[in-house]
Amino acid sequence: MSKAPKVSKRGAIPPFFVMEVMRAAAEREAAGLEVLHMEVGQPSTGAPKGVLEAAHRMLDADVLGYTGALGIPALRAAIAGWYRERYKVEVPERRVVVTTGSSGAFQLGFLAAFDPGDRVAMASPSYPAYRHTLTAIGVEPVELPTGPEHRFQPTIELLERLDPPIQGLIVASPANPTGTMLSREELTALAAWCDAKGVRLVSDEIYHGLTYGQEAVTAAEVSDSALVVNSFSKYFSMTGWRLGWMIVPDDLIRSVECLAQNLFISAPSLSQAAAVAAFGCTEELDGHVARYARNRDVLLRELPKAGFDKLAPADGAFYIYADVTEMTDDSEAFCKRILAETGIACTPGIDFDPARGHRFVRFSFAGSEETIAEAARRLIAWKR
Repeated sequence: MSKAPKVSKRGAIPPFFVMEVMRAAAEREAAGLEVLHMEVGQPSTGAPKGVLEAAHRMLDADVLGYTGALGIPALRAAIAGWYRERYKVEVPERRVVVTTGSSGAFQLGFLAAFDPGDRVAMASPSYPAYRHTLTAIGVEPVELPTGPEHRFQPTIELLERLDPPIQGLIVASPANPTGTMLSREELTALAAWCDAKGVRLVSDEIYHGLTYGQEAVTAAEVSDSALVVNSFSKYFSMTGWRLGWMIVPDDLIRSVECLAQNLFISAPSLSQAAAVAAFGCTEELDGHVARYARNRDVLLRELPKAGFDKLAPADGAFYIYADVTEMTDDSEAFCKRILAETGIACTPGIDFDPARGHRFVRFSFAGSEETIAEAARRLIAWKR
């Protein structure tokens, strides 16, 4: 009798439930039924015009080979210039690493900074891939239960309660799924706490640029030891181009480079070359942000009329995180019901908070104004 080959336990992690919702929505559409997409954090717009023009030129003139593992010099320089112009902070080009999306950045950063058995803290609720990626590489995710009283963000008080100690802390401002942000003072205090404790700070900044009344602060401004992760997928509206970047502290640059060489070789060369033009497209991109702001206003005004009256502040990003305790204690079944009865796809909170997410739902307002307005009308009618 033959013996079954080994199957690694690394893949024994929970699914990314939003992808499950996307699949159910696609099946509904394939059956000829309408879907209003509020489940995925993806701009409904494509890449800006300047990026598309640069890509066409590249396709006509270049063989699209490998690049250096850390990225092409022109893009690394453009990213450093973005920090200089937008944040007034000098970031040496040698510390800029171009990655295959922010997902590639997190993989490289986690592998370079942490060893199996280390403990890395993060707010709960938070982006599920933090937990799942850390678990897959043998690092223990440590969730900090946060609520409205913490504005769904980690605090030093919560960190001081942890025992045994942690080796890393992930912060996200604006955060997914809540949209809440850390002030300059709060981020500075967390960075100082990490430096004093020898804890590696990882700052997820992929929703920078998508803020409503409060400017986002980069950890590159307040800490030289932080790993800063950003992406072209959100503000720059280039989700499918699979391109992100990291600002890497000096003590991790060589580790990240060797890991990138072996795991990815390089980020896509076409995406890299075209993305240089993205930094000159801010007028077009800020127009998208203005639309998100209008969508946000619609949902903050209309969702309470549908019974969704306990909402996270949504300072940034393009999400509304709603407490639905009075409607259900099974957010997954609740979202399936909403999709079946209204055609609106939204994401159950269990994706972001395994312990308490059964009482929460996330709505994305990254879609068109028509989609968001119609979804609000349907939810109000459904509730009645």
